[in-house]
Amino acid sequence: MSVSKNALKSTLLLPVFIPAVAVIFLMIIGTLSNPELAGEFFADVLSSITKNFGWFYMLAVAIFLIFIFSIAISPWGKIKLGPDHIEADYTFTAWFAMLFSAGYGIALLFFGVAEPVLHYASPPEGTGETVSAAKQAMQIAFFHWGFHIWAIYGLVGLTLAYFAFRHNLPLSMRSTLFPLIGDRIYGPIGHTVDTFAILGTVFGLATTLGLSVTQINAGVHYLIPSIPISTTVQILALAIITGLAIFSVIAGMDKGIKRLSLLNITLAVALMVFVFLAGPSVFILETFLQNTGSYLSNIVERTFNLQAYSSSDWIGHWTLFIFGWTIAWAPFVGLFIAKISRGRTIRQFVFGVMFVPTLFTFFWFSVFGDTALHMIMQEGYHTFIQAVQNDHAVALFKLFEHLPLSGILSTLAVILIITFFVTSADSGALVIDSLASGGSLNSPVWQRVFWAALLGTVAAVLLLAGGLKALQTASIVSALPFAVIMLIATVGMWRALVIETHREVSLKSAMRNSGKTLAHQGANWKDRLAKLVQYPDEAEVSSFIKKVAYESMKTVKVELKRRGWESKVYFDDSPVRTRIEVIKSEQMAFIYEVRLCEFVIPGFAFPERETEVGNEEHYYRAEVFLRDGRESYDVYGYSRHNMITDILDHFERYLHKLHHSSELLPWDIEQHEQQLQPNQNLADKSNI
Repeated sequence: MSVSKNALKSTLLLPVFIPAVAVIFLMIIGTLSNPELAGEFFADVLSSITKNFGWFYMLAVAIFLIFIFSIAISPWGKIKLGPDHIEADYTFTAWFAMLFSAGYGIALLFFGVAEPVLHYASPPEGTGETVSAAKQAMQIAFFHWGFHIWAIYGLVGLTLAYFAFRHNLPLSMRSTLFPLIGDRIYGPIGHTVDTFAILGTVFGLATTLGLSVTQINAGVHYLIPSIPISTTVQILALAIITGLAIFSVIAGMDKGIKRLSLLNITLAVALMVFVFLAGPSVFILETFLQNTGSYLSNIVERTFNLQAYSSSDWIGHWTLFIFGWTIAWAPFVGLFIAKISRGRTIRQFVFGVMFVPTLFTFFWFSVFGDTALHMIMQEGYHTFIQAVQNDHAVALFKLFEHLPLSGILSTLAVILIITFFVTSADSGALVIDSLASGGSLNSPVWQRVFWAALLGTVAAVLLLAGGLKALQTASIVSALPFAVIMLIATVGMWRALVIETHREVSLKSAMRNSGKTLAHQGANWKDRLAKLVQYPDEAEVSSFIKKVAYESMKTVKVELKRRGWESKVYFDDSPVRTRIEVIKSEQMAFIYEVRLCEFVIPGFAFPERETEVGNEEHYYRAEVFLRDGRESYDVYGYSRHNMITDILDHFERYLHKLHHSSELLPWDIEQHEQQLQPNQNLADKSNI
């Protein structure tokens, strides 16, 4: 069996791949040569960044949250992530289900019990092991895993989806800078942005994999006490499970990631439901509501709380670590969210991404965290605290000790962590490979195998260099430059949305003028009524497009040429469509297209006919499409005069928009070039 050359041909973009891999390998070599010195270096770097840049992380995350909520509630919230006429790729049910799956992860299993217990024992403010400490512990956990981290994921996902699906740019971080630097995103600046995105994703995922393998070690030790908790065992487990991830990569998306994701969802929900029913159910519901209220009432204060009057390094080990880890991991999760959100409006996207995973996360922490606190405060399980302080990874399994079927629960938890590990490594390799290939998602398998193996290697090296502290440092350091990129992307998104305001005005004006044209095209009201109730067939509308719309465009082209304006007229038989493009110097092109569109004849049109499902009759419309997609009105039946009038109405608005949007012209010129590519097959038959 031979392997095709295309299956082995690399899609890597060397100006991105080489610097990213060079930095990663230098880190690996330096750490392996002296793990102790590397561990001390990581500790110093963590302390320095926490001290000097903690304010920047907190301010950046606050900006992300404010920005994404602001555009969701603004008129821009109605804009679709794709052309205006496109429908969402997934139903609301399927979309929300996948958002849930994005909300799951190793972090919930690792911190769902450990974080509330640790904060309860040693709160950043006040006395530990009190009712006040318990309330504070849950509020902190909600803050760390609530709206803020989903604002980070959501911002990256939103910008990627907007630029990729609405403006046909690569599904890559470089595209978010297009409104600011134009086609220079394909040069050194774009390469640098994607390089930092790769580094952030690699170290963010390595942190995730490192945490998961320590928890797997703790679970296996709990089930089989003869297996010790040690770095050696963790690295061995890392090697074995990385091998499973590589096998999943080879198996492909449908057989690998898809099946494992379904297994993850099933096991995670099963564990949560069992703990809820076996634990203090009423207490969990009460604390869930109370802590949610406390979170919402204190969200502003906590957002800007840096413990400036305290010398404690608590914020560096907790808040900054979690936010930095999230920023580093944002390209991975953001790209996943973007891919499943094509066709959604910005408002749907933001509220879906922000509220669905956040509510689930809050309930997860209430089920696991409050059950643990109830055991300590009401049942006297005080040894729980010491065990978790000694090793954060054992928290989940110590919780299971005091629940029925503890052995089965621990076994299921270990399996779930392993499947999360494999899914994260597999999906992460796919995303990193896409970034290293300029946004391509059709790369050879060997490239994804390389990235999956590299992720496991980096996680192992960080464990050797100091465990959790090294993982924390890697996340926070890699997140620093990427946070800057995200802020620039926020500005780029805002600038790109400005032009949508002009588009909205133009669309409303088009609909008003199209109504006026319809009113004037008939000789009397009978002609107008006849048009409303007719359902023309394909031949009739195709003939109209060729004889009226196409000929009208040629007439406009002749007059434009006489006045010194360059234009082109196209006609295509399959699918039937005609288009005129007007180009003036280096400005954005005016595009007006009429397409043959098929629709099912509504049941009220001929109620006397009985139509079986699947055998419906169809009628056709000659619909207008502009640069931003379908305009949702039919020009079939227009006279040549009215056809030319409609073209000129849109052309007039185009000139007005051009005049008032000069600061965004580089964006529009490039968008025009992107849109021309898929229509290269249109033959210019005007011969004028």
